[in-house]
Amino acid sequence: MLIHIFAPYVPYVPYVPYAPSASSASSGLWLCVLLGAVLIALAVDALWGEPPSRWHPVVWMGRALDAAGQRIAPIAPTGRDLRSFWLAALVWCALAAIFMIVAALLQAGVQGLLLWGAGVPALLAALLLGALLKPLLALALLQSEVRAVEAALAESLGAGRARLAWLVSRDVAQLSGEEVRQSAIETLAENLNDSVIAPLFWFALLGLPGAALYRFANTADAMWGYPGLRGQGDKQRYWQWAGKWAARADDLLSWLPARITALLLTLAAGGVVLRQLAQEARKTPSPNSGWPMAAMALALGVRLSKPASYCLNADGRAPTAQDADQAQKIVSKVALALILSAATALILIVIWWLPRA
Repeated sequence: MLIHIFAPYVPYVPYVPYAPSASSASSGLWLCVLLGAVLIALAVDALWGEPPSRWHPVVWMGRALDAAGQRIAPIAPTGRDLRSFWLAALVWCALAAIFMIVAALLQAGVQGLLLWGAGVPALLAALLLGALLKPLLALALLQSEVRAVEAALAESLGAGRARLAWLVSRDVAQLSGEEVRQSAIETLAENLNDSVIAPLFWFALLGLPGAALYRFANTADAMWGYPGLRGQGDKQRYWQWAGKWAARADDLLSWLPARITALLLTLAAGGVVLRQLAQEARKTPSPNSGWPMAAMALALGVRLSKPASYCLNADGRAPTAQDADQAQKIVSKVALALILSAATALILIVIWWLPRA
């Protein structure tokens, strides 16, 4: 990949997280930096939330996609539009490459600190890499926005609908109170994957460029991937064909993380029958979003549905405010499990691997 272009400039530390290196000590040190970066990113997220928009890479991704989309998608429905499809695919690949190259250069700079040895340079590398990783995941924002829907719903149905409209693309005007709460719980479960588990999964595989690739793909899917006429005023565009590549790319990159997320939710809630989980997950049109949503529905014992589309755990009861609170607790347990796992792995490497390397 393009990553190998930068290899000559960081010969002491491998680029990819688990690639062979000149010594096992350097591999162990880099693994410590990666684990430390995850812990730092989650800590920064919990303490300070999102960076300002002008410094937020996901905002930059959205602006780039918006500007490109105005030149790609047609302004009216068309038939089989292969021109829009391939043009959108080429632009998607070009933008994804740009963000990955920038992420690769930033990570190469962080790796260069390890040329100065362990100790303070490694700690500084973990701090910097964690700060770079943080904008690519967003757990605190997700939980706070879903809580805001529940708080607004407690005021009035209209307030709940209005707040939910910030989070979902579906039409909220006719949703009942129960359906508003269902949508909020679904959003919490689905976006646990999109905003936390999947970015960390790709970070574990490909480092910072992997997390950047996933967040770009997920943002592109949200902006380009839904068919039909979307946008406002003179920015309305038709995405039936222009958005297909973005939708399929996100499906591919989310496939395994979505199932990992469902498993983590299941374990955090005390376990459900995995066969039942698979049966429920397949009821949604998306090949991935049904997994975390079905896991949450079964864990809470409630039904989660989208009008005229699907109903997960149809025999479950209607969700209550207490169920919404319990859903938040389950997600927090998953986050705590991630933190404890990363911290435990870091401690074991420091104690057992590095001294023997």
